[in-house]
Amino acid sequence: MRTPLTLAVAQPHCVPYDVAANVAAHAALVRAADARVVLFPELSLTGYELDAAPLDPADPRLAPLVAACLATGTLALAGAPVADDAGAAYIGVLAVAGGGARVAYRKMFLGGAEAARFVAGREPAVVEVDGWRLGLAVCKDTGVVEHAARTVALGVDAYLAGVLEAPADASVPDTRARRVAAEHGVWVATASFAGPSGSHYPRTAGGSGVWRPDGAPVVRAGTAPGEVARATLH
Repeated sequence: MRTPLTLAVAQPHCVPYDVAANVAAHAALVRAADARVVLFPELSLTGYELDAAPLDPADPRLAPLVAACLATGTLALAGAPVADDAGAAYIGVLAVAGGGARVAYRKMFLGGAEAARFVAGREPAVVEVDGWRLGLAVCKDTGVVEHAARTVALGVDAYLAGVLEAPADASVPDTRARRVAAEHGVWVATASFAGPSGSHYPRTAGGSGVWRPDGAPVVRAGTAPGEVARATLH
């Protein structure tokens, strides 16, 4: 029998470009969340600054987050620019656990000015935690029907996305989450920035949440940075 999975969606305070400060904010939320998995927004470790330097998963600045994950038994899914061996840059998701960090996913569908800086990832990705298969997405991915379909085809139980929206688009993640859940019968979670997230987004929407496979919301965060919303997947 698979055990229930505790999942938290987090809205960290963000200092643009300051990886060390953002890691500290992430680590504090991991320690507070009391969850097996904690999901963070798009580019959460740098803020939405498209010229931020790629973050190496072995960067020593990640050590406080690794330590928090070790102490709590948490897998943190954090957003950061990452690079491959050839130097190509991607909008990535880092999977951070007590043993260190790795690049778990690269955003496949880029939006706006992102394509001038980043390369699109080529494949959907899944991380497995305690028998749960968690499909990964970043922001615009969630609005592309193909992305959810290809990810769910990998046999996922849940579809997890780090996102960023302006306050005027606060309803977008909810609409997309309900669609993915209804079409594919999987849990959906989104972690959305709240407060400022860099020079392009002096204000962001917040409203991170978790939706059941029938599309009904289980829990929602408010609009303030520092909030965490937690749900148990059965």
